[in-house]
Amino acid sequence: MSAPQQTACTYRTLSRADLPAAHGLSAQLNWPHRLEDWELLHRLFKGFAACDGERLIGTAFACPQGAFATIGLVVVSPDYQGQGIGRQLMELALEACKPATAILNASAAGAPLYLSQGFVEFGTIEQRQGPAQRVALEPLAAGEHGRSLNAQDQARQLALANAGSGLDRSAVFAQLHGTIEHSAGIECDTQLQAFALLRRAGRGHCIGPVIAQSPRQARHLIATLLARIPGQFVRIDVPQSSGLSEWLTLVGLEPVDRVTQMALGTPPQSIGGVHQFALLSQAMG
Repeated sequence: MSAPQQTACTYRTLSRADLPAAHGLSAQLNWPHRLEDWELLHRLFKGFAACDGERLIGTAFACPQGAFATIGLVVVSPDYQGQGIGRQLMELALEACKPATAILNASAAGAPLYLSQGFVEFGTIEQRQGPAQRVALEPLAAGEHGRSLNAQDQARQLALANAGSGLDRSAVFAQLHGTIEHSAGIECDTQLQAFALLRRAGRGHCIGPVIAQSPRQARHLIATLLARIPGQFVRIDVPQSSGLSEWLTLVGLEPVDRVTQMALGTPPQSIGGVHQFALLSQAMG
């Protein structure tokens, strides 16, 4: 049954007790998030709830990451869409982002709202997924060698993640380390130069972020992690500009969706010759 045309909606901070209902909201929209994924975001993000009485009908999250803040999981129950609830949740998230520059990944349905709030487009993200296949490793350059990461790599890993994304990943990575199943790195002259992470998320596994100096390094890292989970479902979100699209199709990771990268101001830039070839997630950037 549809809600009345205008709901007397209340807004408040999202609590941990709200997470099962929030998970139900995303399931209504066929989003793949597990309850564990919501719990991770709740630890990292400032969450907001829209309620009709005691019923949770909408959410939004804001996560400051240095000079930028990511906005994600702007969800409104299908029964309540078209009443301006998403816009109000976005206003709360934008206020929580200040003074950082807000960035997000917009679906086709959400893009008009964000454009009306002053966001500008700066890229496209391809969501790719499928069963993991064993593929030939991209040869490394002379002096490079691949290895798994360990606790001693965390400071260098964070520095690379910050440089590749243009974000301050300190808080995110502090929570992320306990969720990682496998890692892959490329070292040269005893220094870590590139890395990628594999963790459980959504309908199976997720590869990201992938931080590297070149598509060649990125392909090597992704292939290394795919070999860890043969036949299992895996998702990876890559910039359309990454140079990986054709190769990902060849290894069986087909495009299933695209979202638009948007910023409320100048978008983040990579520095130091490293780039983010795959996102950590669409919500976290």
